[in-house]
Amino acid sequence: MVNLTIDGKSVSVPKDTTILEAARQVDVHIPTLCWLEKVSTTGACRICAVEIEGVDRPMTACNTPVKEGINVTTQSEKLTRTRKQIMELILVNHPLDCPVCDAGGECDLQDTCYELGVVRQEFKADDVNPETINHWPLIQQVPNRCILCEKCVKVCHELIGADALFVNDKGDRAFIDKKVENCTYCGNCVSVCPTGTMISKPFKFRARPWALKKVPSVCTYCPSQCQIDLNVKDNEVYRVTSDDEGTTNTGNLCVGGFFGYSYINNKNRLIQPVVEQQPASWDKAFERVVADIERVKAESGAAAIAGFGSPRLTNEENYLFQKLFRAAIGSNNIDTEARFGAQRALRALDKGLGLHGASNSLTSIGNADVVLVFGADPTAEAPGVDWKIQDAVRRNGGKLVIANMRQIHLTQFADSQLTYKPGSAISLANGLGRLLLDRGLLDEDDLKRTVSNLDELKADLAAVDLEKVIAATGLSRESIEQAADIIGQADKVAVIFGADICKSGFGTSKSAVIANLAILSGALRSDGGLFPLDEKGNTQGVLDMGVYPEDLPGFQSYAENKDKFAKAWNCTLPEGGLDADGILQEIEAGKVRFLYLSATNPQSFPNSSRWLKALEKVEVLVVQDIFPSDITQLATVVLPGSSYAEKSGSFTSLDQTVRSFNQAIRPVGQSREDGEIFAELYGRLSKTSVTFSQADTYAEISELTSLYNTASILDDERNTCLRKPYQVADQSLQYQLITVDCGVEGLQLLTGTSSGHFGTTSTWAAAPLEVEPEGLVQVSTEDAKQAGVVDGDKLKMTSVNGSTVGKVLISESVPQGLIFAPHNFIALGVQQLMLDGENMTSVQIEKV
Repeated sequence: MVNLTIDGKSVSVPKDTTILEAARQVDVHIPTLCWLEKVSTTGACRICAVEIEGVDRPMTACNTPVKEGINVTTQSEKLTRTRKQIMELILVNHPLDCPVCDAGGECDLQDTCYELGVVRQEFKADDVNPETINHWPLIQQVPNRCILCEKCVKVCHELIGADALFVNDKGDRAFIDKKVENCTYCGNCVSVCPTGTMISKPFKFRARPWALKKVPSVCTYCPSQCQIDLNVKDNEVYRVTSDDEGTTNTGNLCVGGFFGYSYINNKNRLIQPVVEQQPASWDKAFERVVADIERVKAESGAAAIAGFGSPRLTNEENYLFQKLFRAAIGSNNIDTEARFGAQRALRALDKGLGLHGASNSLTSIGNADVVLVFGADPTAEAPGVDWKIQDAVRRNGGKLVIANMRQIHLTQFADSQLTYKPGSAISLANGLGRLLLDRGLLDEDDLKRTVSNLDELKADLAAVDLEKVIAATGLSRESIEQAADIIGQADKVAVIFGADICKSGFGTSKSAVIANLAILSGALRSDGGLFPLDEKGNTQGVLDMGVYPEDLPGFQSYAENKDKFAKAWNCTLPEGGLDADGILQEIEAGKVRFLYLSATNPQSFPNSSRWLKALEKVEVLVVQDIFPSDITQLATVVLPGSSYAEKSGSFTSLDQTVRSFNQAIRPVGQSREDGEIFAELYGRLSKTSVTFSQADTYAEISELTSLYNTASILDDERNTCLRKPYQVADQSLQYQLITVDCGVEGLQLLTGTSSGHFGTTSTWAAAPLEVEPEGLVQVSTEDAKQAGVVDGDKLKMTSVNGSTVGKVLISESVPQGLIFAPHNFIALGVQQLMLDGENMTSVQIEKV
């Protein structure tokens, strides 16, 4: 530790701490403009100048490291003069347009001028600033307001990894420019700008900061669930901001979090109930839904009724949804789109590890020695995970291994990129396991303590034929060995897997081999982690709440615990229950006559054309959603629900952290909170008075489940509930023997989420659509040549299920033999080409 004195206060800090950081520890304020805690120091503005006894000139506190015994002065007449002169130089040719500048009222430059008493301009110079840059999408750059603090450049490069912004030209002609093709439009440059240089175009001239009310909330676009503030006025969300301090995302947001809010007040929102395609009152809509439920039950039994919950709904709403179906309707035919992805992963993790989600907090990723990303694109599926990975490998000395069918944004930072052939994920995972064994990289003592079938584990690994692995994956032995060495030599390992594993054919088996890798690599120790990703915001929450037939809330077996819940709910619960596949088959067979879709659109399901045909056949279709669609056009009754901004509740992030939030605006038009709709239907069906209360529902969940028993509640704005990290008990792990063959033939079309969109919701937001207005089909140069197409050409893709047409984007990210297309755009229609429950299929392509 280094001891020093600052303004008469003694402080002891670690070596390499800066004077500014030491001063903050003893609450000594030093003015800054260019300093930002989450990036490296620049020392550009010089406002933080301090005096050090024995040093004949002022030193910048932000980048001067402490030394033993130094005596620092932060306030003196000389420093005041120096800082004022520095500020006056910064203000040379700075426009006096504060009344119309969007930063007015939250401008660090204004605040510092006021603090230092800078009231006049003593210096003059020729104005050589470039004209305002207005051609960038979403963001305007006003060079004559810029003080060249470089915060935007550093955030772009160091935190987001986009490397889009840079300082162009030299001297007084220097300005911040952008490689537009690299920009991810995350908006963080706007957030950190201390002046009005970087401006959000969607927010420009719309409101003054002091006129907005900030409501703490949680972004629900992805499972990272960044903590945000909704800036509202006149029942409208005007912008989204996030604080650096007190948030797990340290103020960083992505294009969805920063710019994607406009869908909330989109004029196309559903704002009135509809019955038989005609506007109706809520009372008429409720009467029709209840009457149809009672009629179908009387004629065919409750087994003829089914419903889908949603990861777009809160925990409390999903809990009430499953209770409505099981207790009030008497049907256990309930499921969600998690059936086609996350639920497969959790089934494998539960069987092998006893896990129902991630094993540790996201923070552990940033502290890992090695991060293994397998079959995932964190940048697209969960941007907050991307940032934690970059913390590990770019700032904390960790290494990154990526195993994927295509290159992703994080590939540029990888120490090992294993681009395996489609269908060979299981072979690669088994090959890595075999090499960990052969090269003596397993922790034998830990495995003996924790694994119940260690002999089977070793026998299975010993039987892996590495030559077959090499042939199946298309990788060299050296590349697989290098990756195994990196993983095996690390103490703290984080394993992350996503859609290419969970949503694929044999997704449960593929998830099982990833669970095996977690066992072998030591990722399940308290300082590591295993993290399954799902792109939707509250997938973990919807599974926690038991919105699927096998389990009740809290992952309690339905068959074994239904009597307990029946007693608590004062009802008789039904036997059995259909999952999504069963519901589809029974609709086609005419046995499921009533279907309730809550915040769910089957057009985004695999083999969507089959689902659409089934929905055309179902006798009664109730759709509860916020936007019109082809599905609402088929509906018997449409119930307008609400966005997260219009309700209170809680969501559960991918690391099982629960955060509460409060309603920021009232539901638009006549729309209602989804929980209120479920409560009203529950009351009418059960002939009781039911009022939806978040607090009461949360209390009921806590009473009937052990989900939050070991959690600690933080005293923060969102009542954050942190679950304890997973602890491996003796003999609690089971290595799973997987023998399936997932080989594929021919050109493969892979679907997944775009890095610029989140589900289909963001396609109703103007800003993300400005950057990515339509889904493009990514094709390798070789496959494009064979098909005779170039960028922008239309390409017809045909599978055994049908065909669709999309525009071509020739990309170096996809190898020959693989095409990638985003499933976010219903109009692109790639989901109709997929087989049931799969995310990849063989296709033939031709130019249109």
